[in-house]
Amino acid sequence: MMKEQKGTHGRKKLNLSPASFPESSSSFVAPHPSRLTPHDQKTCRINKFFTQQGLCSRREADRLIEEGRVTINGRVAVLGDQVGPTDVIVRDGLVVPWGNAPVYLKFHKPVGITTTSEPHVPGNIVAYINYPERIFPIGRLDKDSSGLILLTNDGEIVNQILRAEHGHEREYLVQLDRPFDQTFLDRMGRGVVILGKRTRPCVVSRRGQREFRIVLTEGRNRQIRRMCQALGYKVIALNRTRIMNITLQGLPVGRWKHLSDQERAQLLAALGRSSPEAAQR
Repeated sequence: MMKEQKGTHGRKKLNLSPASFPESSSSFVAPHPSRLTPHDQKTCRINKFFTQQGLCSRREADRLIEEGRVTINGRVAVLGDQVGPTDVIVRDGLVVPWGNAPVYLKFHKPVGITTTSEPHVPGNIVAYINYPERIFPIGRLDKDSSGLILLTNDGEIVNQILRAEHGHEREYLVQLDRPFDQTFLDRMGRGVVILGKRTRPCVVSRRGQREFRIVLTEGRNRQIRRMCQALGYKVIALNRTRIMNITLQGLPVGRWKHLSDQERAQLLAALGRSSPEAAQR
């Protein structure tokens, strides 16, 4: 008989040694196929399963599989395995349930919060929000920056938003350490060489003697700060105000809320995903 132990957060941790979980084990009772809809009976690759459940990206799932930390019905998973609703998938001794509904949040991140889902990192964004279901941030926002960030349990949406070839807009307000001239704005708009490569052309406009607005269609590491530094300026404050059609309007610093029906519909449509149901396919 397979033994159960209490894991973290009250979840049951399973002893999955070969002796406790032989191939013929019937300790798990799977739903009968006749009770499943045709959609439910579809299979997918094991790495896609992890993204659909909002646990991690496909790349991270592949790493977990390669490290032998994932099993399917008691067998150690391998890259490319197909799984369906009648399979029992276990990661690090914990059963991963099927069927999470997609969640989409927007959060006005304060300065000092770290954009990571790693629980051991102090001040991480997931612990700060304390949402009752597992979610993770879409992309990053520097610890010393503030503004809009989206969070979800829909791993499939991440690359669709973040990959530069999709050209999705992100808008920022930036304050510098000293006044700048039109030459600075022109050079920023044409692109600046950082980390050995020129940034994409972007829209830049003045908001004050030391403040400007910038709209990017790529998201390189600390991009705006590096661009300004390359031109001899230092960023004092940086606030992201928009991601695609989602804005900070009406959302105070440190607060989060679910996307409205209209926001979610527009976001998914822009990504070629017409409905929440499509987001789970």
